[in-house]
Amino acid sequence: MKWFIKSFINGVLTIVPIGLVAYVVFKMFLFLDGLLGNVLKPYLDENYIPGIGLLATIILLTMLGWLSTKFFTGTIIRIVDILLQKIPFVKTIYSVIKDTIHSFLGEKKSFSKVALVKMPGTTMKCLGFITTENLTDLHNDLQDHVAVYVPQTFQVAGVTFLIPKSDIEILDIKSEEAMKFILSGGMTTKKEK
Repeated sequence: MKWFIKSFINGVLTIVPIGLVAYVVFKMFLFLDGLLGNVLKPYLDENYIPGIGLLATIILLTMLGWLSTKFFTGTIIRIVDILLQKIPFVKTIYSVIKDTIHSFLGEKKSFSKVALVKMPGTTMKCLGFITTENLTDLHNDLQDHVAVYVPQTFQVAGVTFLIPKSDIEILDIKSEEAMKFILSGGMTTKKEK
């Protein structure tokens, strides 16, 4: 019985993470392939190969990115950008999506600085990511503060704190390592080589 339980636990520890990663990657592939794949399928009928939609999406995004740097199409894109920022309710959704994408892929990446934050009135500390270092546009009294996003363990959620710069310590570790540490509840402490 002990052998069975031990083998079962080893199977779960070995196979479940691999299976979950394979499932997530497969679902992401289906989603990304379906973006343009569903448009192309009626035209290609039996000649449709899974992955063509994903390839078409990558090519389209690359072409649009290139066109956005050209005068005429860049002007059209800037006009659409301005219009989306003027429409009530739409501007909120658009700015959140745009800022989030820019924080991960843009030139000024957020989440690149890992901060160690001391919890007020205690000796406890938590890890977070500096998302904004200049808060004077939000409020004048916040000129000596930074925005620190503290993710929650095992969730895609978190809390944003506005903390005095003097109360945080910037750590010299990769943001991916810190995110792994936080999301795993502190169980992942190995540095990637």
